[in-house]
Amino acid sequence: MRIRRILAAVIATAALAGIGLTGAVTASAASLTPGECEQGGGTVNFANNTCKGGMFDGQMVD
Repeated sequence: MRIRRILAAVIATAALAGIGLTGAVTASAASLTPGECEQGGGTVNFANNTCKGGMFDGQMVD
């Protein structure tokens, strides 16, 4: 019985931490570096500071 409570607490903590990590990843993905754009298969369009093509197509570049 005690082990079940501990296991439930660990799972609940992991779930809450996962939600926090997902939010952090989403927030940090808002702006890319030129290298990240190129690694994703795109090219940097410096005229409007966006990534053109690849997996980050249309995202802002710092």
